[in-house]
Amino acid sequence: MNTQHIVFSHGLESEPWGAKIVAMAEVARRHGLQADSVDYRGIADPAVRVEKLFDFCRTLPGELLLVGSSLGAHVATAVSSRVPTRGLFLLAPAFFMPGYEQYTPQPAACPVTIVHGWNDDIVPVGNSVRFGGLYKSTLHLIDSDHRLTANIEDVCEYLDAFLRKVLR
Repeated sequence: MNTQHIVFSHGLESEPWGAKIVAMAEVARRHGLQADSVDYRGIADPAVRVEKLFDFCRTLPGELLLVGSSLGAHVATAVSSRVPTRGLFLLAPAFFMPGYEQYTPQPAACPVTIVHGWNDDIVPVGNSVRFGGLYKSTLHLIDSDHRLTANIEDVCEYLDAFLRKVLR
């Protein structure tokens, strides 16, 4: 199957074309990918976000690359097993959150790369270590906070390496 689209899912208090997504979309375009970003503003319920992403993705041809940040990473992972997914690239994913651990989704059988900041005070870094161990994911731990905005260049380098790997 041909991979032509990369679909970004932003976090709870973010927007579809924030600084991180704009920077990552540029990297994706250099790889010949069409970059899309779903707008979840005003939608707090993760289940509603999952259905919105699923409805969007099922209209796209070929295998998809899904990218998500925080709650967006949870949403992308939940949808990955419902649409043809070539890879998941996740930033500070909101997995195993207290009281919601049972809702942590299982990823599709595809390469998964996680980038998480050691100084994240919203999603504990240990949650990504746990997820990465369970699903044999590539895990990059960097000196950053939850937003990772001070490390956009690092995030883009990791995305570039991820895309070179999965698009071979």
